[in-house]
Amino acid sequence: MSDTTHNPATGTLATSAWRYVFVYGTLRRGEQRDINVLMPAPVFIACAQVAGTLYNLGDYPGLRLGGSQLVWGEVYQIAPELERQLDEIEEVWPQQTGEYARRELRVMVSEVSGSKLEHTCLIYEIAGQRTAGMPVIASGDWLRR
Repeated sequence: MSDTTHNPATGTLATSAWRYVFVYGTLRRGEQRDINVLMPAPVFIACAQVAGTLYNLGDYPGLRLGGSQLVWGEVYQIAPELERQLDEIEEVWPQQTGEYARRELRVMVSEVSGSKLEHTCLIYEIAGQRTAGMPVIASGDWLRR
């Protein structure tokens, strides 16, 4: 399954291929914006971690990539139609608020079969200015805040 090229400025998708997303906050299973209730339904791949810092922004978290801390989340395989919905939820398309930016990152996952695979995942990173003065979630896990 190849990655989709998505242009948030125009809303166009270059292919109809599925891709992967790493979710770390309110889109996680059981949370207020649970990705599993969206359509077309995503396919859960595995839990995973990425290097970064997780900030508590009140009702939702923000992830800044990089550093030595780990942030916990879930990897899903998603259809292009769901990718567009996620862009709308994170306000990177059709109107960009500047709160989040779309990023791609290689994420290592341990699948149910026991095999370890690396997937290129879409990740929504919070803008640095939005985290000024906000508390860090030391566990790196929104579910254990």
